[in-house]
Parts: sequence; C-alpha cells; structure tokens
Amino acid sequence: MIKSFAHKGLEKFFYDGSKKGIQAKHAAKLADILDMLDAAVVVRDMDAPGMRLHPWHPKDQGFWSVDVNGPWRVIFRFQNGNAYDLDYQQPH
Repeated sequence: MIKSFAHKGLEKFFYDGSKKGIQAKHAAKLADILDMLDAAVVVRDMDAPGMRLHPWHPKDQGFWSVDVNGPWRVIFRFQNGNAYDLDYQQPH
C-alpha cells in the first residue's frame, strides 16, 4: 500500500487523477506503476517487464527505482509491505 509521497504532483495524480505536476504523456505508465505499488506486498512485486526495478543509488540506500520513460523514474522506499516517499524525477 502507498503510504507517503515526496512528489506533490504524483500524489495529486494518484488521489484525483490530476495531471498537473506530472508529464501528461507519462500518465498511463504512472497509473500502472502506482496501481502496482499500491497492491505490492513485497518489493519484487514491482519487478515486471518494462519496469526495470533496481536499487536506487548507494547514496540513497533503501530506495528503489522503476522506469517511467527515458530518464524519468519513480523512486520509493518499501518497508513492511508499504511504499513510502514516492518521487517522480528525471535524474540524468
């Protein structure tokens, strides 16, 4: 279950579908990612084709990343069956 967001635009999209604050062309993929994260029981539940689940940089230990499109990622922590601190960013 998703417990918290670091990115306010992503949070608004999750709760009311507003695309303000996200790239509209990413909406469908973001919706899939958020649905999967909300249903995930273990972090490996996010290891689906096209997601490229991987640990986020060592400086942010404990965080995971999945691909959205190109350099865009959703980054999150996963503990005790819950996702925290969801962020949507272009790190490159």
